[in-house]
Amino acid sequence: MEALALTKSDWESLMTECGQPNYRAAQILEWLFQKRIRSWEEMKNLPASLRETLAAKFPPHLLQSIRETGSRDTTRKFLFRLHDGQLIESVLIPASPALYGDASDRRTICVSSQVGCAYGCKFCASGLDGWKRNLTAGEIVDQFLQVEALSGEKINNIVFMGMGEPMANYENLIRAIGILNASWGVGIGARHMTVSTSGLVPRIRDLAAQPLQVRLAISFHGATDDVRSLIMPVNRKYPIEELLSACEDYVRSKKQKITFEYILIRDINDSLEQARLLARQARRVGAKVNLIPYNTVEGLEWERPAEDRQEEFLDILRRAGTDATLRREKGHDIAAACGQLRLQVEKSFAAADALH
Repeated sequence: MEALALTKSDWESLMTECGQPNYRAAQILEWLFQKRIRSWEEMKNLPASLRETLAAKFPPHLLQSIRETGSRDTTRKFLFRLHDGQLIESVLIPASPALYGDASDRRTICVSSQVGCAYGCKFCASGLDGWKRNLTAGEIVDQFLQVEALSGEKINNIVFMGMGEPMANYENLIRAIGILNASWGVGIGARHMTVSTSGLVPRIRDLAAQPLQVRLAISFHGATDDVRSLIMPVNRKYPIEELLSACEDYVRSKKQKITFEYILIRDINDSLEQARLLARQARRVGAKVNLIPYNTVEGLEWERPAEDRQEEFLDILRRAGTDATLRREKGHDIAAACGQLRLQVEKSFAAADALH
């Protein structure tokens, strides 16, 4: 396991194995998470023998930054290479009052949980090249640390809705959340972390049983089973009624509002009847609805609805008493939708290889 995936108790156990006192664990954690030092050699208050042991056991970097793109609206995307050559993306998003009600100086990071995705949501580029593997907890945590360092920005919120289905990598997700939340770790409040899922009902119930008050977002995208199954194949296994029931249990357990993410796709899920059904479903579980006009993905034929249809859809939700917003997608000019930059770079690498 990587250094960034170890908890305080893990470090204390390791120090015991190494014949070191427990307080060495706190020293190491301070270097890693407060001082953000990766080189074991620089941790001068550790004995030289321990530094040598740690250097041999743990690599200094999990992610290698290979590309960064920025957009006119200041959304920035970071492409990282993993130790096995796989690529993942993280996105740094400026304040979005419609989502969080934050001040303009707050920043949100959207982190990936898998290389690729197996769930095949039809609006998403993450799964176009299939699923490769889960990210480790350390690789998830390192996205936060690397993006803060590369951007020079303090990050206030974390959303697990980048590449992959977070709930399909549940154990590593929960471990990463614990490290990101802990006072000895990154120290981000649980209510400033949101887990997004396509609707893995058993895992929603598992998350509800966790003590941390993390927020939940559901990739909803269709108010009837036929429409949602067209967009999201996972709906065939966990149809809307089962999903809504799990959401009700989550709300009862956590005593907090959940979010329905709803990407508006022209002539697919943007009918006014879908809006009326969605309003009833959101009210049933007390959910907020974030409407997001479809972000064009190379290789997919769908389009975003006209702006007057977007506004009409929003108006139906609001007149029905639903808490709803229409979020103009940030980063549209840098292919900020999940997985797009990774696919573009992998294609360019493949083309370069073909020339040699």
